[in-house]
Amino acid sequence: LKSGKKFYALEMFPYPSGRIHMGHVRNYAMGDVVARYKKAQGFDVLHPMGWDAFGMPAENAAMEKGVHPKGWTYDNIDAMRAPMKRLGFALDWTREFATCDLAYYKQQQAIFLAFMKNDLVYRKKAKVNWDPVDMTVLANEQVIDGKGWRSGAVVEQKELDQWFFKITHYADELSDSLDTLDRWPEKVRTMQKNWIGRSEGLEFRFECTSDATSQDGNGIDVYTTRPDTIYGASFVALAADHPLIVARAKDNTALAAFREECNQLGTTAEAVEKAEKKGVDTGLRVKHPLDTSITLPVYAANFVLMGYGTGAVFGCPAHDQRDLDFARKYDLSVTPVVLPAGEDAATFKIENEAYVGPGTLFNSHAFNGMDVQTALSAAIDLFEAKKIGTRTVQYRLRDWGVSRQRYWGAPIPIIYCEDKNCGDQGAVPVPVTDLPVELPQDVVFDVDNPGNPLERHATWKHVNCPSCGNPARRECDTLDTFADSSWYFARFAGGAGNGEPSDVPFDKAEASSWLPVDQYIGGVEHAVLHLLYARFFTRGLRDCGLLDLPSGEPFSGLFTQGMVTHATFKNEDGVWVEPSDVEDNKQISTGQNIVTGDVIKMSKSKKNVVDPNEIIAGYGADVARWFVLSDSPPERDVEWTESGVIGAWRFANKVYDIVTDTDAHLSPMSTATNAQGDALELRRFAHKVTARVTAGIEAFRFNTSVAAIYELTNAVRKYSVNDAARAESLGMLIRMIAPFMPHLSEECWAHMAGEGLVCQAVWPVADEALLVEDTITLPIQVNGKRRSEVAVAANADKDSCEALAMADAQVIAAIGDKTVRKVIVVPGRIINIVAN
Repeated sequence: LKSGKKFYALEMFPYPSGRIHMGHVRNYAMGDVVARYKKAQGFDVLHPMGWDAFGMPAENAAMEKGVHPKGWTYDNIDAMRAPMKRLGFALDWTREFATCDLAYYKQQQAIFLAFMKNDLVYRKKAKVNWDPVDMTVLANEQVIDGKGWRSGAVVEQKELDQWFFKITHYADELSDSLDTLDRWPEKVRTMQKNWIGRSEGLEFRFECTSDATSQDGNGIDVYTTRPDTIYGASFVALAADHPLIVARAKDNTALAAFREECNQLGTTAEAVEKAEKKGVDTGLRVKHPLDTSITLPVYAANFVLMGYGTGAVFGCPAHDQRDLDFARKYDLSVTPVVLPAGEDAATFKIENEAYVGPGTLFNSHAFNGMDVQTALSAAIDLFEAKKIGTRTVQYRLRDWGVSRQRYWGAPIPIIYCEDKNCGDQGAVPVPVTDLPVELPQDVVFDVDNPGNPLERHATWKHVNCPSCGNPARRECDTLDTFADSSWYFARFAGGAGNGEPSDVPFDKAEASSWLPVDQYIGGVEHAVLHLLYARFFTRGLRDCGLLDLPSGEPFSGLFTQGMVTHATFKNEDGVWVEPSDVEDNKQISTGQNIVTGDVIKMSKSKKNVVDPNEIIAGYGADVARWFVLSDSPPERDVEWTESGVIGAWRFANKVYDIVTDTDAHLSPMSTATNAQGDALELRRFAHKVTARVTAGIEAFRFNTSVAAIYELTNAVRKYSVNDAARAESLGMLIRMIAPFMPHLSEECWAHMAGEGLVCQAVWPVADEALLVEDTITLPIQVNGKRRSEVAVAANADKDSCEALAMADAQVIAAIGDKTVRKVIVVPGRIINIVAN
């Protein structure tokens, strides 16, 4: 850093699909405006670019097109880099890398080992979403309506040995620190809070009745956030893979069949929530913890997940819709215990909708008459006093399973040895000195034989144990590609680029000086997982001594931009048609009539995409940039229209014409301090616009900055002055459009013989004295109706305002022969005249 003021601008780096789209243009144009603006303000700016390059699309292409994922990926990177450069994004290409670069994933493996050494990585058997066609684990987000997002196969639950990052280690910190991120959208912070799902509740045990068998144990531990409703309990529900259910299913065919059915649901909370609520009575009953004369039936239920709490809940049907649906299905009791305001306890009943709102407790013994919050706390206190329960904090957040049965990813640096004395149960970390564990190039992809090619490789997985030297085998799973994007910003900041693998992930001092990212920009679809994983990684890097970032927060400012949308088109055969093949409601290539459909997000499948290369070729790069920044607030969607593009093109030409019509000898850095008349008015206008444009960029309201620039352009044309005031105004205009339209601004700067490049010029600063209004316009009302207005000095006194109002011809006509009874002057606001 040179100036001592740093600004790190970063957009979420793209997946190299092979072509950029207008969504990319909008995303990177926003970051570019901010980066160029901060540079003009004297900041040292870091604005890098790279590629999120591992993942299933490359492997799918290998199977479908007979190409290697590596070649396909790097060809796509080359195809996308060229138009991004043509668009003039001020990116530091010297720091460019792809996450599939050996230099990058070597360090990702090193970070995995560092996390493992610091107890942030572990291995266990876990239930996963298994795609039986693609033969791989799927993340919850890749399961759509119970099916694999690519294959369409019904997803199964399968128990596999998996590697996990211990993200729950930071659950409290990840949740609490969200309150410090005041430059993040509130909706994103809320989404993260909900995903982490911190809840305070009660953990206690239901004791089994005397008919329990030895395999049932002594009781069932449950966790609840609503202990206040304990007297409304009518059943206990256990997850299908709860140990008690597993044990009973060995001798119970109904339970065994039910467990098999639950295995078809998938492991996502969404899948469980959408499924019809089903269960099987185990035959076991348990005692109510506060009234042992009451017993409750125990069910295996498909809506309980083993991963949350204890895998067991009690059902209070009156106050939980899921429990009510279950109770109605199996004819279980429904006892309301929370009475809504205004209801009569003697007549209040629950029909088909559970009551989940506030109220007072009834049918609840010692809790009767308490409001919900008071009863909740009192219930926990009572359980603890009786030593039958414990106040407990639980999280919805689960540890991050990172094992993927795929080739195109970073190999997990583990070797398995038959000698269980080696490593942890035979899992031996690859020595850091032996990194990288490089992907073999000679792998075979076969659409008829899906799954992980690393498992089928003849030699790659066969190695000697680094601990005992005996024959062993490599871990063939690769890391979830979310890991790739969880630390790339630190790699950018640490000065690492392409080349040979380095000894450290990044330069600690350099990365620490740039982080956190001051402005991060990307789609709201990444609001939870990517951002959460990145926040976990920075804390892990911090605690492993690799990064000096006390807060652990990677992004101090976050902006989630809207999408670029476009109308959809179909021809008479019902085939989607690209916009470039449509003219006057006809398909150019076939002559068929076109039916225009909805305006939706640009999609390859719907063919409503616009190729930025075509816009660059037809109108210029600056027009594409200007349009996506000008038409709507950046957080909202923007509709791409031909008329909008033409409007942006006309504006660019207008600016160019105004500048080239101006004498070139006038310096764009002029200051017209002695301006009078129209020249002074133009100066005032230019400085007011400068203040508005600056405020718009600072507030991420680029569309308001664009609107102000339009006004200044018109003002320069309106005032026919050709002196220092014009030069000063044009100089400010050119510098203000530079972040938006860099190519045009450089041409204009050169015409006016500006020193150096405009991208190196300082940002214009509004003169506060010129922002003060000399005169103001006050409306005049006569008997409550607006009749006229009058221009007065900004500091005019009451008598002066009254005199000017009474002399106004329209006011005189409105008063007529009436007598003025009162004149009320509200300074700076209005003049009211009362006459009768």
